Amino acid sequence: MTYTISKQDGQISSTEGLPIRYTLYYPLSNEESVPVVIFLHGFKGFKDWGPFPDACIELAENGFAVVAMNASRCGISDDPETFDRLDLFADNTLSQELEDIRSVLEAIKSGEISTGKYPFETSRIGIVGHSRGGHSAIVAAAEYEDITCLVTWSAVADYNKHWSQAMIDDWNKEGYTEILNTRTEQYMRLNKSVLDDSVENADRVIALRRVKDLYIPVCFIHAKEDEAVPYTDVNLLYENCPSTEKKRILIANTGHTFGGAHPFNDHVLPEPFQEVVDQTINWFTANL
Repeated sequence: MTYTISKQDGQISSTEGLPIRYTLYYPLSNEESVPVVIFLHGFKGFKDWGPFPDACIELAENGFAVVAMNASRCGISDDPETFDRLDLFADNTLSQELEDIRSVLEAIKSGEISTGKYPFETSRIGIVGHSRGGHSAIVAAAEYEDITCLVTWSAVADYNKHWSQAMIDDWNKEGYTEILNTRTEQYMRLNKSVLDDSVENADRVIALRRVKDLYIPVCFIHAKEDEAVPYTDVNLLYENCPSTEKKRILIANTGHTFGGAHPFNDHVLPEPFQEVVDQTINWFTANL
């Protein structure tokens, strides 16, 4: 059954008092309640990036309420596609991202995030994330028992192995490093707090460590030709996950974003991206 969907934008406060902006996509269902899926963007990403909204719409059309969230320090403020708060981005730690997910979970359970008319089944909450969002989704699923099903898209296994030596040298010498966003041509600063957090709190915030605590249904999806996060990361995650309900899917002939780009104005999803969305819907339908 395909549902008609609606959407609404809103925001809640982070533990630091910063806005966590979200878009809620929900099916206009006659059912008593529907399960919820939290959607996480990746590094230098945002909830409205490329075909992400199309993916959320398809999930909602298949009977899931979807909360696509921007991390409070992702660098996006009122303009949903512009990095105009690079001061916040500079201290976007893995720990704060985890706290943001907790805030969204609590808002879903309390009804602060709701449709008002179409209720959520808060005992059935899934999470899906791309790249760094996949890394955070793993950690959140291990940390918060309210999350009962997980899908990752091209997830990073260990962020402490993802930092380059040049970045670490900058942090140790200057106290910050800068990365170029090739799409916007902005240099985006990351303060040493980002490195310190991922090292000092590694047992809590590093996905490869936390995946060992996962016993819920997990589907790891990765691009075989991923140029940013090698598919060996998904092998590590899969092999270290103790869940008896787990699946690893490698998508051939595509890269890190599965053919998606920003802006995305096509009416049809790229074939690899559509396969990812279909596999995600299948997994949540069977397991959430």
